Amino acid sequence: MTEQATTPVVRRVDARHRYEILVGEQRAGLTAYRDHDERQRVFFHTEIDDAFAGQGLAGILVSEALADVRAAGLRIVPVCPYVSAFLKKHGEFADITDPVTPEILQWLEGQLRRP
Repeated sequence: MTEQATTPVVRRVDARHRYEILVGEQRAGLTAYRDHDERQRVFFHTEIDDAFAGQGLAGILVSEALADVRAAGLRIVPVCPYVSAFLKKHGEFADITDPVTPEILQWLEGQLRRP
């Protein structure tokens, strides 16, 4: 059994509206978002590839993504169930978290329908 010696790296990929976590040269997962009114980053989906499951990568990915949101002066809207659960355990982001509202969900649905 070989131990994973590569430190995961999180990068924001604005053109694809997501943050990716890389292990070595491989993309291990992502958390997807859309920006609303230049104030809120609405997270709607997080996934980790099965080959990288159980390594704590989703937590690293979301933690670094949310820290980036704070650094950018934006607010978080956690539509994604994983991001929502993460925020319940990590109160340090409560001051920049907005509730998921029917208006946000309707707006997001329209955004995701665009080609």
